[in-house]
Amino acid sequence: MPGLTLVGVGPGDPDLLTVAAVRAITAASVVAYPVARLGGEGMAASIAAPWLAAHQRRLPLLFPMVQEAEPRRQAWRQAADHLAAEVAAGEAVVLLCEGDVSLFATSSYVLLALRRHHPDLTVRLIPGIPAVSAAAAAGAWPLALQREGVLILPTPDRSPELEALLDQAAAAGWVLALLKLGGRWAWVRPLLEHRGLLDSALFAQRVGWPDQVLGPARALAPAESPYFSLLLIRQGQAAVLP
Repeated sequence: MPGLTLVGVGPGDPDLLTVAAVRAITAASVVAYPVARLGGEGMAASIAAPWLAAHQRRLPLLFPMVQEAEPRRQAWRQAADHLAAEVAAGEAVVLLCEGDVSLFATSSYVLLALRRHHPDLTVRLIPGIPAVSAAAAAGAWPLALQREGVLILPTPDRSPELEALLDQAAAAGWVLALLKLGGRWAWVRPLLEHRGLLDSALFAQRVGWPDQVLGPARALAPAESPYFSLLLIRQGQAAVLP
C-alpha cells in the first residue's frame, strides 16, 4: 500500500527492532536511509540489513554533517521532496532512522519539512529503542527510579555549562544523560573526577554493535575521543531502595 513510514531501528542490534518496525520494513518497496556522504551505506541501513530484501529499491538520502544551517535545510527539503515523489508514484516507502524517530533524529527534520512543503502527505511514525535506554539495559543500570527525572542532552561544549547542568540535575534529583561525548571527553573526565562521579557514571559507546564498550566512566582513558558515545550520571539515590 503506498505511503511513507518513518522507522526507528534502535541503536545498533538488529534484534532490538520492534515487530512493527520489521513489518513496515519488509512491506516496503522503497527503503530510504540517511548517509553522510555519497556512496556511504548509512548506519540505519546497516542495522536494518537483516530485514532488507533484494527486490526492495534503496534510496540513500544525503544529510551532510556540517554546522552551517543552509546546507542542512536544503538536505531536509530535498529528502522530503524525494520521499513525497516516491509516494506519489505509488510506492510504499520507509525512511530508516537510527535510534528513535523523535529523539534528536534526522527523521524529525524531514517530518517538519514534509509538513511544510507536502502537507497532504500522511506520515506514520514507528518509535525505536533510544541509545540511552539500550545503554541502561545493557549495563543493568536503572535509568530512573521513583520520582527521579531524566534529562537527555547533547554534551555541552564548555565545562561551565556542564557544571551548571550537573548542579541543576543534582538539585532536582535528575539523572543526566549526555549524548555525543566525542572529543569533549578530554575536559569532561577531569570534571567528573573532581566531582567524584567517575565510578558511578555509566559510559557507553556504540551500544548494540559488536564492538560495544560499556562500563564505569573511570575505565575510559583521558586521551580517548569516543565516537557514538554517551554518559549516564546519577548524583544521588532514591529515598527507598531494596
